[in-house]
Amino acid sequence: MKFTSLKLSAGIAKTQLLSKPRQTLVAMLGVTFGIGMFIALISMMTGLNKLTEDLAMTSSPDIRMYYDISPDRKSIAEFINPQGLTITHHQKPKNESLKVRNAKQIAEQIRKRPNVKGASILLNSQVFYNYGPVQLNGTIDGVDILEEDKLFDLTHKMKEGRIENLISNPDGIIMGTGLAKKLRAKTGDRVVITTPQGFTQTLKIVGLFQIGIGIVDNTRSYANLSTVQTILQKDKSFITDVNVKLYDYTKAKELAPVLQKDFGYKAEDWETANATLLVGAIIRNIITYAVSITLLIVAGFGIYNILNITIHNKMKDIAILKAMGFSGPDVRSIFMIQSLVIGFFGSLMGLIFGLVFSYLISLAPFNGGDIISITHLPVNFNPLFYVIGIVFGVATTAIAGYMPSRKAAHVDPIEILRG
Repeated sequence: MKFTSLKLSAGIAKTQLLSKPRQTLVAMLGVTFGIGMFIALISMMTGLNKLTEDLAMTSSPDIRMYYDISPDRKSIAEFINPQGLTITHHQKPKNESLKVRNAKQIAEQIRKRPNVKGASILLNSQVFYNYGPVQLNGTIDGVDILEEDKLFDLTHKMKEGRIENLISNPDGIIMGTGLAKKLRAKTGDRVVITTPQGFTQTLKIVGLFQIGIGIVDNTRSYANLSTVQTILQKDKSFITDVNVKLYDYTKAKELAPVLQKDFGYKAEDWETANATLLVGAIIRNIITYAVSITLLIVAGFGIYNILNITIHNKMKDIAILKAMGFSGPDVRSIFMIQSLVIGFFGSLMGLIFGLVFSYLISLAPFNGGDIISITHLPVNFNPLFYVIGIVFGVATTAIAGYMPSRKAAHVDPIEILRG
């Protein structure tokens, strides 16, 4: 009996939908536009967030270990006579070495840990690049280039030359494309490197790399570890950083304090190092979801208004149905079926519209300039967005259709037929 009643309600709902095709189409297009814009907007914004996060991860280690200069320093007088009257005010910082002792052994031990993809040693220094009349400041990283390649896949980021050129050229340097462009230097040219201490050395450009982030490509270069040690006039054991890459970078925040405790050096995970970037991504996601959900809710109000008008225009039909023996739930089911049909097919068209629009956005040319190296807008074609779209679209229209259908269920047929 219930199945027959539902089947009959579905037939009546179908007749009412087809009797006003323009009104039905307008209602569906409201859902279509809301779902389509939801998918396009969230795909583009999350695609941009994913791109910036991936670029940050490819240019920085998951965990960086280094000597952290502490602001808290006790004076000699405090050590000799802590209860005495001698008090030191505004103590000047002492000349502390940034050297990480036994860095090679630390890297070897870290490589043996589970989930560790690799660990490389590094000597980093601020320098001035001089080429003809041009002088730019930046950084130089002294590395074992093959170990560095395991962590950051430098081989596939080379625009000119090969990373192996650094091994065969003790006085070689691999430079960021942005930095080389600003210097107007090319592969094979020689640039003068000057350290803050006044040490200088001439190095030959043997390759150009491009990470994709302007702040890296415009300032960073790589040289052999021994070369940078020579430039800085440091011994062969002088190393300032141990960089660690994990198979699962989400575990970095857990592992960092463990490494810091085991080896006694500051261990900074990528989340802490890129806190500003992550906060920006979270805020953009909140804004994206807020705007997207607002679009769906607006579409839901459109469905509500259309169904409300439909019910008002069909009051006599509803009265006749109730006079023929249709109960309130039967009448409510007729209009609920209409709203669900509008929501489902509107959402389905919205998915297609969103997919096509997202694809067109991904083809749109975009010049990231010196900030970020992209040629097209990034779009994230995550199937989850399409599932959320159709579920939310149907749910919104179901809720929007419930109030008018509830109103129709409580119509008094006698009052309507009397006029």
